[in-house]
Amino acid sequence: MSWWILPLLLALLTGALCPISGALLIVQGRVMQANLISHAVLPGLALAVAFGLPPNVGGSISGLLGALVAERLLGGHRQNAANHGAVMNTVLAGFLGLGVLLVPLLGIRVDLEATLFGDLLLTRPVDLLQAGGGLLLQGLFFAACYRPLVFLSVDPMGAAASGLPLRALKLALAGITAFVIVSSMAAVGVVLVVGLMCAPALVGLAGATSLRQAVLRASAAGMALSGGGFLLALLLNLPPGPLIGVLCMGLVVVRRGC
Repeated sequence: MSWWILPLLLALLTGALCPISGALLIVQGRVMQANLISHAVLPGLALAVAFGLPPNVGGSISGLLGALVAERLLGGHRQNAANHGAVMNTVLAGFLGLGVLLVPLLGIRVDLEATLFGDLLLTRPVDLLQAGGGLLLQGLFFAACYRPLVFLSVDPMGAAASGLPLRALKLALAGITAFVIVSSMAAVGVVLVVGLMCAPALVGLAGATSLRQAVLRASAAGMALSGGGFLLALLLNLPPGPLIGVLCMGLVVVRRGC
């Protein structure tokens, strides 16, 4: 196989995977949670590396913990958008700082640049397995919980009044989002992954007649962005992750301009 096949496959898998979580969080008005989780995975990654545990498990648990801490701290301020953003950003900064501090404290060797911004050129078969597992898990969750997810997106108050286990549903989505972010780390890193979650989702949601259609369109747009960004990076001799992030912004700018 040519050396670029594995990175291209990972780029395509990541592009298909990330917008699914992004679309679900956007329609629920909780997209800030994706940014929080993407930074909150760092302490778990550091601890997992230090104790010889699977990094994806440690990162997923840490990301979920960050979401739970933010939800707990919000308390009675849920209706105040300013307080909501302040709490989320404070928890985000705290978990990011803790993750960076754990690297020297635990005496571990971590390529922070690759962790934060990704490095597709270093793709390993295990990265493909993680991304494929994330895509499978995300697809199963979406298929199994489709109707409750639509209900929650269209009428949150009605969904709460109907007796749906909304807390469990949101918790499951937060956990899967954390796993998606960790699975995408090799491609675009835990910082730039937010762009790949949101930009294709915005395109998919525009004019969509159903949540299923929006997710499929978002995944297709994500694959085009991620795969095309990787190939363009090869031609221009640029790092793929940051270029994909720039393309995500460019897509939104062009979309809004049109």
